[in-house]
Amino acid sequence: MADKEKYLECGKIINTHGVRGACKIESWCDTPEVLCQIKTLYYKKRDEYLSLEVTKASVHKGCALVYFYGIDSLEAAELLKNRVVYADREDIPIDDDRVFIADIIGLPVFDERNGKRLGMLSELIESPASDLFSVKTEDGRDVLVPAVEEFIGHIDDGRVFLRPIPGMFEDAESEDEI
Repeated sequence: MADKEKYLECGKIINTHGVRGACKIESWCDTPEVLCQIKTLYYKKRDEYLSLEVTKASVHKGCALVYFYGIDSLEAAELLKNRVVYADREDIPIDDDRVFIADIIGLPVFDERNGKRLGMLSELIESPASDLFSVKTEDGRDVLVPAVEEFIGHIDDGRVFLRPIPGMFEDAESEDEI
């Protein structure tokens, strides 16, 4: 795990709520409920991660409403507005069969059926219907693949295996195999 980031982005403080120091956080976790389970969040100041101890958290209108120890006024909460918050990867609840997006960006992508290298996973794009994997092919094209069970084969040994439909990658020139 030495090459994996210790702290992962998990949301952004987008506003304050009330006069007692609550922060409204846009959750970048699977759900705002996941964010509310984390007991210590962090924000970055230069190259240092500063901790914020969560004293109370709940879901409100699709966001997390979070109270931090020592932040007990509107003015104090205002100072945190627009900050990205992080969590220690060890504190984020995740099922054994799931992975953090940050851990798979940059991995090589292969066709699960025939072993052909398709490219590199360059980003995850959130969309209303389903998230999309953007795969940068060897010839520089970006191919969008729905990040749904039908298209995701498996992820192991630092590689992502997809099950693309015919024509999705047919112009890719790479013949590299596993």
